[in-house]
Amino acid sequence: MTVVIAFLANILVAIAKSVVAGLTGSASMLAEAAHSWADAGNEIFLLIADRRAGKKRDREHPLGYGRDAYIFSLFAAFGIFTVGAVVSVYHGIQSLAAPEAVEDYTLNYIVLAVAFVLEGFSLLQSIRQGRHTAARYGRGFFDYVVNGSNTTLRSVFFEDTAALIGLVIAATGIGLHQATGDPVWDALGSIAIGVLLGGVALLLISRNRRYLLGAQPSEQFRDRMGRALLAHPEIERVTSLYLEFSGPGKLFLVAAVDLVGDEAEHGVAERLRRLEGELENGEELIGKAVLTLSVADESSLAF
Repeated sequence: MTVVIAFLANILVAIAKSVVAGLTGSASMLAEAAHSWADAGNEIFLLIADRRAGKKRDREHPLGYGRDAYIFSLFAAFGIFTVGAVVSVYHGIQSLAAPEAVEDYTLNYIVLAVAFVLEGFSLLQSIRQGRHTAARYGRGFFDYVVNGSNTTLRSVFFEDTAALIGLVIAATGIGLHQATGDPVWDALGSIAIGVLLGGVALLLISRNRRYLLGAQPSEQFRDRMGRALLAHPEIERVTSLYLEFSGPGKLFLVAAVDLVGDEAEHGVAERLRRLEGELENGEELIGKAVLTLSVADESSLAF
């Protein structure tokens, strides 16, 4: 729902900015129009990311399709960089070389104000969702948004935040142009918006790359899972525990455990498979669990 709201807001804002940029000739407004069109296109990638990540695992993808979310979010981040950042900086440099006067300042301010309200509403929606989810996992909001596995929430939050900052930059550039009569300020506003978008894009690219390479949860969460395993009445000790994100909110768990008792091999195998199923069905973050037997001389892990 957050992505849909952001998409609709960006479409409306992009159309309004494009019309006003054409009517007034403002470089900052044109940069903002490029920014909004880039964001609108990126929301499509994010919608695909959510849809693909929700597919159930199959024989070809035993860990599921969760990493598709990071792939399509990576496309969206590249879109911010190429369409938003590069176009804004390029047009700003062009405007410095051949500055043009703004035709109608009032029209620019009205559109920027309306855009601020729409983008602000979208940002509040992402903050509300982020706080709710972060509280469930016992994490701080900003830590969860920046470092958490929910890539679509992170993308929407930073896109909307950059949009609001960009609107302030655009208004400042246009205002200084109006106050001084010098169109250079408007051009510099366009370049500043491009630099801002480039920074956001690099952050998002870095986060998605991290999860595509196989990010692990925090030590606190690892200890929590270790204690959960040891609390099971059939598990005596844990000698190895590996956790890796296989998608937003989904983990791949591999653990070596020592079971209570000394059962025959076929019985042990059945117990391990049953315990794997219990982990996958009982812990919402575990997408796939694989349990093996500990060797007698292996040291037990402390959690």
